[in-house]
Amino acid sequence: MNKYLQVFKISFQQEFAYRVNFIMWRIRNVLQIFLVFFLWDTVFANPARVLFGYDRAKILTYVVGLIMVKALVFSARAVDVAGEVAEGKLSNYLIKPINYFKYWLTRDFSSKALNFAFAAVETFALYILLRPPFFIQTKPLLILGFLVSIVFAILIFFSLLFIVSAVPFWLPEASWGVQFLVTVVIVEFLSGALFPLDVLPASLQKIINFTPFPYMIFYPLQIYLGKLPTAAILKSLIVSGIWSIALWMILKTVWQRGLKAYQAFGR
Repeated sequence: MNKYLQVFKISFQQEFAYRVNFIMWRIRNVLQIFLVFFLWDTVFANPARVLFGYDRAKILTYVVGLIMVKALVFSARAVDVAGEVAEGKLSNYLIKPINYFKYWLTRDFSSKALNFAFAAVETFALYILLRPPFFIQTKPLLILGFLVSIVFAILIFFSLLFIVSAVPFWLPEASWGVQFLVTVVIVEFLSGALFPLDVLPASLQKIINFTPFPYMIFYPLQIYLGKLPTAAILKSLIVSGIWSIALWMILKTVWQRGLKAYQAFGR
C-alpha cells in the first residue's frame, strides 16, 4: 500500500511539471461548458419553461455539474498507456514488483484529485460570474446513489481506456488515432458530456442505454437531479455495476493476449 501512496504523491507532483498541458485541458473544459451553458440559458430564458423534463435550474445545474463529474470520471493519466505500449516502455514495468493496473489507477486518482480541486474553483467562479439558478439535491439516498454511480463510472472509463490502450500490442501506429476516436469523440458524445441524452429520440436512447457510455456522465447527473424514479435508479446502478465487471473481465483477457503478442517495438 505504501508504494502506491508514493506513486500517488509523485504523480501528483508530476502534474505540475506539465503546467501548459494541464492549463490547456482546464481551459478547454471551461470553454466547452461556457458554450453549452449559454446555449441552454438562451433556450430556457423564460424561467417557467420546461423542456425534456428540465426546468431552467435543472438544465443549468446539469451543464455546470459536467465540470465536476468530468473531472472525476475523465481525468486520467492512463491515456499514456497506449504510447508506452507502442514505444516499448511497458517492458520497464514488467520486471518490477508492481501491479500495472493498480499503478495507473493510482496515477489516475492523483490526476482526478488535482482536476477536481480546480473544477471546484471553476464552478465557484462560474457561479459568481453567471449567477445561475442551481438545483441543490438534499435527499441523502439520492446523494448516495449519485456517489455510487460515480465510482462505477470511474471504473468503466478506466477499463475502456485500458482496452483501447491495448490496440498498440497489434497496431503500434494506430494507438493515438483509436484512442482519440473512442475516448474523445465516441465517449464524450454518447456519455452525455456534451448534452443531456434525453433530448434524443426515445428509440436512439434505448440503443445508447445498451452501451456503457451513458453510465459515465448522464445517469449520475440524472440521479443527482432526482429525475429518475427509484426503480430506474436501481436499474442504472445495477447495469453500471454489470458493465464495470464485464469491461474489467474483457480488459484482463485482452491484456493477457496482448502481452503474448508484445514485442517491445521501439526498444
